[in-house]
Amino acid sequence: MFTAEERTWVRSDLLDRASRDLRISGAAITGSGAAEREDRWSDIDLAFGVVESADVQEVLADWTACLYDRHQALHHLDVKTGDWIFRVFLLPGTLQVDLAFVPETEFRPLVPTFRLVFGRAKEEASFPTPSVGATIGFGWLYALHARSCIARQKWWQAEYMISGIRDSALALACIRSGLPSVHGRGLDLLPREALNQYEDSLVRRIQADELWRAFDAAVRALLNEIASADAVLAGRLRGTMLQLVRTPGRSGSEDRPDGARAASDICDPPRGWEGR
Repeated sequence: MFTAEERTWVRSDLLDRASRDLRISGAAITGSGAAEREDRWSDIDLAFGVVESADVQEVLADWTACLYDRHQALHHLDVKTGDWIFRVFLLPGTLQVDLAFVPETEFRPLVPTFRLVFGRAKEEASFPTPSVGATIGFGWLYALHARSCIARQKWWQAEYMISGIRDSALALACIRSGLPSVHGRGLDLLPREALNQYEDSLVRRIQADELWRAFDAAVRALLNEIASADAVLAGRLRGTMLQLVRTPGRSGSEDRPDGARAASDICDPPRGWEGR
């Protein structure tokens, strides 16, 4: 496990390198480090503007080589948002280093946790908020697939889909509460009573009756959130959504593996399901 001192040294070393790299027009500390809210688990988040005359890909390649050669990085991945490229590194000792690169014309705060170290930044812009409509759409799409996965005895895929329903509902709860909805960042800021309804949607065993039970709870939680966001849409969706959890999915023989029994023979909902 890395220490706070090691994290401070790595960040200082990277900022010093940036100050000497003529292709970097500005640098900022972002995340918990900018807000002075670091704890022992916090990672390093830095953002860099790249001068117009430089090739962003060449800058990325040089900085990547530095992370591997000087800081013994083990692996990295890229996350792209608009013109921003976030290159995320894993260092020995489990330290995560996120380096964001963007052309200097777009170098600006996207979130409140942005502390300029040197150079200039453009006026702050709002980070795009996930669409409520799209989040609702993914919720019912996960529900459709959860039903068919249980019916087809695809137990682990069913668990994945049920988790997707719950994640969609929780994202809607965060949006409604003005909290970050991406990567679960706002979940632990939701009131305890708001989170209680989601506990029943957790799959505790990979068995048909348990998957049906959790599926039912996840769908009902999603419907509650849709109703809070758009009561008219919730009214349109409610009957169809509840059909998914009131009857087991049935598919033709061509949809089942050879020799598999019908879904109604293996996936009957638990006793009392119809009356819930």
